[in-house]
Amino acid sequence: MMKGTRLEQIATCQRYGAKFDPPADDMKAGVALNVRERLQPLNGLRHPPEGDTSGWYIWAGEGDPSEDPEFFQPLHIKHLHVWCPELVRLLALPPGWRFLIADNHEDVWEDPTLLNP
Repeated sequence: MMKGTRLEQIATCQRYGAKFDPPADDMKAGVALNVRERLQPLNGLRHPPEGDTSGWYIWAGEGDPSEDPEFFQPLHIKHLHVWCPELVRLLALPPGWRFLIADNHEDVWEDPTLLNP
């Protein structure tokens, strides 16, 4: 991960009062293919990590993600800076957090329901 990105992640966590909990670059996130199309808004939520997954699920567009089992594709964290560089600063938010970002708009909040199995 780029040096400046780590500082941006720390600053983001501090701004929202969240614990700094970055996933390892070789962990995977579930990412919808529409993220690469630069659709907005960008949505993300983080469940507790399991195995080699970071707990992150990321998609673009209004509303909830699709129920289609193929909607999310595994992608290593280290590749997200290519797919969607504007969200990398948010990836150190811990499990139980969500975000929604669009042009000139950012919502970040804690969602404890994400911690329940």
